[in-house]
Amino acid sequence: MNSSRYLPRLTAALAGVAVVSLSLSVSSSVQARELSVSTVLSDAFPWGQAAEKWAELVAERSDGELTLRVYPNSQLVNGDQTREFSAMRSGLIDAAVGSTINWSPQVPELNLFSLPFFMPDVEAVDAVTGGAAGESVFAAIESRGVVPLAWGENGFRQLSNSQGPIDAPEDLEGLKIRVVGSPLFQDTFTALGANPTQMSWADAKPALTTGAVDGQENPLSVFDVARIDQVGQEYLTLWNYMNDPLVFAVNQQVWDSLSAEERTVLREAAEEAGAWEIAMTREQEPERLAAIKERGVTVTELDEAQHQAFVEATESVHDEWVPRIGSEIVEAARADMQGE
Repeated sequence: MNSSRYLPRLTAALAGVAVVSLSLSVSSSVQARELSVSTVLSDAFPWGQAAEKWAELVAERSDGELTLRVYPNSQLVNGDQTREFSAMRSGLIDAAVGSTINWSPQVPELNLFSLPFFMPDVEAVDAVTGGAAGESVFAAIESRGVVPLAWGENGFRQLSNSQGPIDAPEDLEGLKIRVVGSPLFQDTFTALGANPTQMSWADAKPALTTGAVDGQENPLSVFDVARIDQVGQEYLTLWNYMNDPLVFAVNQQVWDSLSAEERTVLREAAEEAGAWEIAMTREQEPERLAAIKERGVTVTELDEAQHQAFVEATESVHDEWVPRIGSEIVEAARADMQGE
């Protein structure tokens, strides 16, 4: 046999295989898609861990064909967390695990969760997020060009300061308290006699360090991980005045561009990551509180009468804000909490 006769054919065949292989490789890389995900906090915090868990599950279940790249510390909005929702709606951000507080300027219904002393415990929060009111909140988000997929939780927000124990509204008189950029927070602390000062999280710690503000409010996980006691916050009041649910969400146009299978992967992964993060956040709270006490922080826990004094001091806030949130959704939340 003259092997030289077959050499050109063999060479051509091998070249064809190489081209096909290369084409498949290029096709696979083209089909693979990466979505940007914004979060305010890094994976040192449960909030950031929720986003990373979501990314992990999506990559695993899509065999790497759909991936999420997490950008913590509000990188995609230059540190201004109040711009996150608008950036996602416009398409600058593909997706986010965001706070109901930070998104409330664009979605007023989200202020439901910030009504002071409205939801007394985690059972009430779960009843609302899992009930008719929660469905209405998700519908409100979707009507503004963002698709909500699942709930997470930043936790009940507690009050800290550098001046002394706080167990009555009058103890807040004149104190400068850092708050997020929501008018509802301004009104709540004004009603309590404080001097609320709006600033981003990126600016909060420096302001606490210099004494530009006297106090702040955040969940225990944030107080603990960020070591807020190391910037003069030696007094902590546990008052559970409001909860801060998180929302896993995607830009509407991005969502519409996904296949049915990709949407299922994205939603189910968000639901699993959210449930995982909520359970973790709640389970860690006793341990975090113990660690905070061990670091020398004076912790004040309100009795029923003390708690009621704060409730009564903020009744005017409800009068002002319930109509702005929507009376129907507030009443639906009440019914959810009562098991109706």
